[in-house]
Amino acid sequence: MKKKTVKILIAALLFIIALTLKLGNELINKILFVIAYLIVGLGILKKALRNILRGEVFDENFLMSIATLGAFAIGEFPEAVAVMLFYQVGEVFQNYAVNKSRKSIATLMDIRPEVANVIRNDNVEEVDPDDVKIDEIIVVKPGEKVPIDGIVVEGKSNLDTKALTGESLPRKVIEGNEVLSGCINLDGVLKLKVTKEYSDSTVNKILELVENASNRKSKSENFITKFAKYYTPIVVIIAVILAIVPPLTIDGATFEDWIYRALSFLVVSCPCALVISIPLSFFSGIGAASKMGVLIKGSNFLEAIANTEIAVFDKTGTLTEGVFEVQKVYAVNMPEDELLDIAAHVEFYSEHPIALSVKKAYNKEIEEKRISKTEDLTGRGLMAVVDNKEVLIGNERLMNENQIEFSKCEDVGTVLYIAIEKVYAGYILIADKIKEDAITAIKELKKNNIKQTVMLTGDRKNVGENVASKLGMDKVYAELLPQNKVEKVEELLKEKSEKGKLIFAGDGINDAPVIALADIGIAMGALGSDAAIEAADVVIMTDEPSKIVNAIKLSKKTMRIVNQNIWFAILVKVVVLILSALGLSNMWQAVFADVGVSVIAVLNALRILRIK
Repeated sequence: MKKKTVKILIAALLFIIALTLKLGNELINKILFVIAYLIVGLGILKKALRNILRGEVFDENFLMSIATLGAFAIGEFPEAVAVMLFYQVGEVFQNYAVNKSRKSIATLMDIRPEVANVIRNDNVEEVDPDDVKIDEIIVVKPGEKVPIDGIVVEGKSNLDTKALTGESLPRKVIEGNEVLSGCINLDGVLKLKVTKEYSDSTVNKILELVENASNRKSKSENFITKFAKYYTPIVVIIAVILAIVPPLTIDGATFEDWIYRALSFLVVSCPCALVISIPLSFFSGIGAASKMGVLIKGSNFLEAIANTEIAVFDKTGTLTEGVFEVQKVYAVNMPEDELLDIAAHVEFYSEHPIALSVKKAYNKEIEEKRISKTEDLTGRGLMAVVDNKEVLIGNERLMNENQIEFSKCEDVGTVLYIAIEKVYAGYILIADKIKEDAITAIKELKKNNIKQTVMLTGDRKNVGENVASKLGMDKVYAELLPQNKVEKVEELLKEKSEKGKLIFAGDGINDAPVIALADIGIAMGALGSDAAIEAADVVIMTDEPSKIVNAIKLSKKTMRIVNQNIWFAILVKVVVLILSALGLSNMWQAVFADVGVSVIAVLNALRILRIK
């Protein structure tokens, strides 16, 4: 960039000298113009020639070369130099803008670790993250990036997860917590047991996503590529016709005048503003999304999400916390804590989420010697002998099968009925909490003109309807198996308009078939899930459904800027092309229509990076 700027300054100085100081010899003036031209234009001439030899004739290098060499041919030396000089000044501004965009994205995605501190033979060694093996212990000091995914085996600290999740508040971690690569350790020293190789780690997956996003082009980008391919040869042909036909057919018309018009026409015709600013707009949009903690796999998805009409959500883990908690203990003829004690012992060997919630609520050490027998009653519950008494714990079906009279719980949630020695002893109510952020998300979606919000769940109808009612969902479908969810999404896809899109947000593992089927599949809070990253088109790096609203708003803003650039560039070019053909415009105005419009369009595209 510095070298190019120096060349422009030297050429500009020579141009001013030749333009303002009459050295008494016209030849010397012309030589100064030619030297100035070669300083700033030789690289363009070489590129044009190289591209012609490759068969890539019609590009901006060709147009600028033909226009300026033509100006020399008709004796317009100052204008030939001025056109190339201002074109190069415009290129400097464009490069600055593009580099600024790239640096902004590089900064917010600056999560690639340089080294990992590994404990080997009782010593800490600095090694490349690629060389660290699973189960090795790494040390992360304050201020360092976590190089590889792992579990804390020693120490506690606060982590800055902003680059990964967009969260401004630090996240506290202690022994046993999972830590994702790319986070920054803020205070304490951590020892982590590595759970993934670097190639499979979160940080590498994210970097691959962002780096590969540009490979998936939007319809707008594909349109501009095709537009430039056909548009440029057409304007060259029109310029040739302008230069030749009028002088041969119109009385008093001169070749010099019409060649000048044709050359101005060529300068204007360069589609730089569209070819540069449109991809940059999408690139900036993907970068801004990453800053918010939303990974968008390509500009095609960034463009599509702006047209969302139907938003479909999985329930557990997406709209709810996905963590079951004991909400109520109801005991008959015994204290509630005694009933919970018996239930926790029955559930001792089970790792089911419901069993874990019971044991968590009990929060005491379980005496295994009190348990003499356990049996898993598939689809109904469990049977265990605790303190030499047979205990049944499970659903209504289990109570009915054993002809146990019980009082039905009318509260919404998962109910565990308990019977001791075939006598009803009470129940435990377990429920999943609704995310506070989910309520905000649904409200905001409706404010953004989303026509339908739909919830799909495998949970019982009353549970699903209760959650949907609290959230204000338009529709809810409950008691669905994975294949039923696919069928429902297929039905919903038929309800949207031709241009409208259906998004589905799920956990990215259980809902992979539905994520793949939707127009835009979104993996919620699945930063550490390989399956989610592979299946989804968009990955929300936190558990916040409201990030979907942010992505839709960003997409709409990006598309507004893209459309502004397209119409602005085309309108200015059409006007100046017509003026050039009529002889009402000179090359200076032609340069603005090309370089000036490009710079304005690029700077407009960079506004996307300021979106929060």
